[in-house]
Amino acid sequence: MAATTAQGAASAAGIGAEERMDPKRLIAFLAMVFGMFMSILDIQIVSASLAEIQAGLGAGSDEIAWVQTSYLIAEVIMIPLSGVLARIVSTRVLFTFCAAGFTLASALCATATNIDQMIVYRAIQGFIGGGMIPSVFAAAFTIFPPSKRNIVSPMVGLVATLAPTIGPTIGGYISHAMSWHWLFLINVIPGILVAAAAWSLIDFDKPDLKLLKKFDWWGLVAMAVFLGSMEFVLEEGNNKDWFNDHHIVMGTVAMVIGGLIFFRRVFTVELPVVDLRAFSNVNFAFGSLFSFIMGVGLYGLTYLYPLYLGRIRGYDSLMIGETMFVSGAAMFLTAPVAGILSSKLDARVMMMIGFGGFAVGTYMMTGITADWDFYELLVPQILRGCSLMICMVPINNLALGTLPPDRIKNASGLFNLTRNLGGAVGLAIINTMLTQRTDDHYARLSERVDWGNPSALDWLSSVGANYDSHGLDGTAIAIQKLSGVVTQQAWLMSFMDVFMTLTLLFAGLVFLSMALKKPKSAAPAGSGH
Repeated sequence: MAATTAQGAASAAGIGAEERMDPKRLIAFLAMVFGMFMSILDIQIVSASLAEIQAGLGAGSDEIAWVQTSYLIAEVIMIPLSGVLARIVSTRVLFTFCAAGFTLASALCATATNIDQMIVYRAIQGFIGGGMIPSVFAAAFTIFPPSKRNIVSPMVGLVATLAPTIGPTIGGYISHAMSWHWLFLINVIPGILVAAAAWSLIDFDKPDLKLLKKFDWWGLVAMAVFLGSMEFVLEEGNNKDWFNDHHIVMGTVAMVIGGLIFFRRVFTVELPVVDLRAFSNVNFAFGSLFSFIMGVGLYGLTYLYPLYLGRIRGYDSLMIGETMFVSGAAMFLTAPVAGILSSKLDARVMMMIGFGGFAVGTYMMTGITADWDFYELLVPQILRGCSLMICMVPINNLALGTLPPDRIKNASGLFNLTRNLGGAVGLAIINTMLTQRTDDHYARLSERVDWGNPSALDWLSSVGANYDSHGLDGTAIAIQKLSGVVTQQAWLMSFMDVFMTLTLLFAGLVFLSMALKKPKSAAPAGSGH
């Protein structure tokens, strides 16, 4: 009996020791989370300030979009690559290099004097910064025991969703209060601190330089061509009228050829650049699918709200940022609630609540008018922020929480890639829908507002008379104003169509969540060591 009691006490002590977190590792992890926050934030921090950057660099309207596009293309190449790099050089070396390189590239962006320099520096910033994102997800599911994941997972999910959401807000404040150069300079001091902390504190794994001899360089080139061309086609396709532009055709050909070579080498070489075996895990496959669609919602609405506020309401970047802050605040406040719920509720129920809330929020936006302001957008934004956090925690746990430790590094890169690709695909579809549906609605509205419509004639006469009395050509001005009204209504109706499409998409995820089998329990604590 005494022996049994002693054995139980020893076992309990072992579990207690295993559950306790090393403070050094905890501080290292927090430094990594902050580094990831900077990297994801910088995707969107320039979005509300592109006009100021364009004026400062003397760039053309077709060139300035590349300040964002070059970053995205480079980042989407690095994210899946980071898994194999972490295995070769260790998380410590990779993360320190990425944090230091990101900081240096940020400083270079602030010194850019023309658009060509800015595009190159942003590509370097995106490529190096992209290595920090999967490392955090991998660390969260290897150094923390499962019992702590209801604390850690909301933290990681909050950063991954909050950073792109509040990017326009922070960017708007900075560019108004100081200048666009500070959009990049604010990274310098925090970046140095993160790099120093990473080098001093990270000890999660050891390098395996022998793997460098097996590294698939041709696979890397093929992956870069495949993902880079895909991002270019998706980002620029709508602006260039898709396959009517030879650059888009060439990009598509490069994407197909690069993809064929990349996937062939993934399944044939000894050490592929990306290990796709993680998709054989059903939980990971479904988690990645959900992450892809969450990317559509996350980046899609971060694009749609500012577009509406700028195009219809005429807001400047600061006013857009102040209005968009609601979603970020909702995410921040929901994160601890999502953590508590994740330990009490079935993951499928949480996802159903999150997807359902998101669908309700986008459905409310289908009634949008030209008069909607902060208060009309308040509830949809709160629903969006809360729902994203409630979704993200179980999706992270579903995708990465049940994988064996040796696959988590590669899998975290793939998982984050799906979210970014979801954003790219979603934005391409949203932009194309907005363009095509605006043209369709404009054509239909124009048919009704013709010279045979008495109401239209009365409106033209009353508006024109006001200008005739001032010695102006009232008829011409009235026709121009009527055209503007029709154009605005066509824009609004196309926004409604996009919001309804998103509503149906997320409502479909509610039913897909119901069809999932209950995820198996996570690997035992300490299995990642």
